[in-house]
Amino acid sequence: MPTPLPALALRQARLHLQEYGNCPSGAISDVIDQRLVRSWQRSLAAGLQPVGRLPQTEHASGDELRQVLARNHELLSYSRPVMEYLFESVRHSKSVVVLADNRGTLMHTLGDADFLNKAERVALASGASWHEDHRGTNAIGTALAETSEVEIHGAEHFLEHNGFLTCAAAPIMAADGSLMGILDISGDQHSGHPHTLNLVSMAVRMIENRLIIATSKRQIRLHLHAHSEGIGTVAEGIVVLSEDGWIVGANRAGLTLLHLRASDLGAVQLTSLLNVRLENLLHHHQIRSSQAMAIHCHDGTRLYVQVHVDQAVLPAVPSVSGAVQEAPKDALSLLDSGDLRWRSAAEKTRRILDKPIPLIIQGESGVGKEFFAKAAHESGPRRNGPFVAINCAAIPENLIEAELFGYQPGAFTGARREGSLGRLREANGGTLFLDEIGDMPLAMQSRLLRVLQERSVTPLGGGKTVPVDFALICATHRKLRDEAEKGKFRYDLYYRINGLTVQLPALRERSDFQALTAQLLRSLSPERELHLAADLLVQLSAYIWPGNLRQYSSVLRTAIAMLDADETRIEIQHLSDDIVEDLMPTSILSKTVRTEQVAQNLEQLSRNAIEQALASSRGNISQAARSLGISRQTLYRKINA
Repeated sequence: MPTPLPALALRQARLHLQEYGNCPSGAISDVIDQRLVRSWQRSLAAGLQPVGRLPQTEHASGDELRQVLARNHELLSYSRPVMEYLFESVRHSKSVVVLADNRGTLMHTLGDADFLNKAERVALASGASWHEDHRGTNAIGTALAETSEVEIHGAEHFLEHNGFLTCAAAPIMAADGSLMGILDISGDQHSGHPHTLNLVSMAVRMIENRLIIATSKRQIRLHLHAHSEGIGTVAEGIVVLSEDGWIVGANRAGLTLLHLRASDLGAVQLTSLLNVRLENLLHHHQIRSSQAMAIHCHDGTRLYVQVHVDQAVLPAVPSVSGAVQEAPKDALSLLDSGDLRWRSAAEKTRRILDKPIPLIIQGESGVGKEFFAKAAHESGPRRNGPFVAINCAAIPENLIEAELFGYQPGAFTGARREGSLGRLREANGGTLFLDEIGDMPLAMQSRLLRVLQERSVTPLGGGKTVPVDFALICATHRKLRDEAEKGKFRYDLYYRINGLTVQLPALRERSDFQALTAQLLRSLSPERELHLAADLLVQLSAYIWPGNLRQYSSVLRTAIAMLDADETRIEIQHLSDDIVEDLMPTSILSKTVRTEQVAQNLEQLSRNAIEQALASSRGNISQAARSLGISRQTLYRKINA
């Protein structure tokens, strides 16, 4: 911790800044941290005053805080153990360890009992905002604004009300270089320690490393250090690769070792930095997985690298004998026909399958939510357990309780003599899929919440409470948050089931219509290879499909039934009359006009796919070209056409 400036000098400098817009010249201007000056200027611009009446406290409501915690579930999960370890290092030092999100809202605190009351008086508690706009210069808000480690001591705080504090904070960065949150230690200024910022910085590296490892399990990961013994320590560099060798993520040590910036992620190939090919690294991993490999950067620097990769996603690489080994596909990848939004939902889902995090699948009716849920189950560690699907909208309200929770013999009139286990108990050891959960009656929502909290079921009619263990996947076409605001869905249940929410695109929004059509035709007619006439494909791709995949599958199934035994091409005459009527404005065009429209529509589909790929890759041409399956030169030509 640098030697703090005298409080009087700081106060005079701040007053000078208020009055004249700059710090006074002289000795103080030479030693004052320019980050501190910038923070004071931002605080003034936010309308704050150092003395006098305090600004109105910004504090999240109970519902807002629950949403913040839900959004940052993964960050909280990996930060809490590190915070507990960090707190043990500063216990009895009149301090509090704080985790804030990337907007400055405090999410979790650990503190000495004799300091907590004093801290709470300045709103240093969960739910409070310590953004600079609300609290002026402070370690959390200033680290957030500067995206760097910072220490604010005593009178350096813009609000004199906070002058009794000394605070050290550091940003927590994600593998893609985005800011996730802030870790901070705040304490009484008379109990400050010169190594506090170093402690916070080391704890942040531990959190970042745990996060990058947890979120890249289905990718190739390199662990780097200048010394082989440094691999596995908090100082190691970690780099995440795509299966074709592009650097798509890294921790800060990894960026430093490879002389990269966060903006380079997704735009640089491994071979442009290191004198080694990815297949050589993977081959070394296959034969000596625990041994670090010495490699050289193009600038001559020697590094040691250890490869980590899940065998389930290992790309095809040469084996010891030279034969190519194909990576097995999971059930989700078998449904993937190329749409980037669908693929993103699948990738996010894969990351939670081995964790106790519930999944909500949102999307219009017919987009394939149950297929997605079943594939998620079959791609996860519970694949050998049961997959129990319940449509909450299809069960009569007076029967849903018995259906879910089961019942004892003779529990009610009409009950089966032998009783019933109930679907919740049937799902034990596997996955419970609650389709259209937004239509579940409120009374049943309350009982379901209790089951999820206690992980046990009591059947109707009494009997012993039975423990249950299942992964939970819910699906709905409704916006559950909106339903909760209307009083039609319980907030507490929503926050319990909303671990990860993914949105499946409607059929009219998908960029993979042609590939999806081919996939559906193969599944509906595996015995012969079928295809659509080119003009019909364009007409169908332009249709709005209110029933989505369910409707389209039905249309194709009927069309296949209309084919003669020797026909393999589906034409418009093979479709049901109602669909033909919907397509009629296009189908009655002359052949010349129709051919022209086909070309125009195909061109528009191509433009839409390119725009979506560029948006998903944040303008990265190389990454967009890979997702489209074309070369960068071809993509440049199409963009400039």
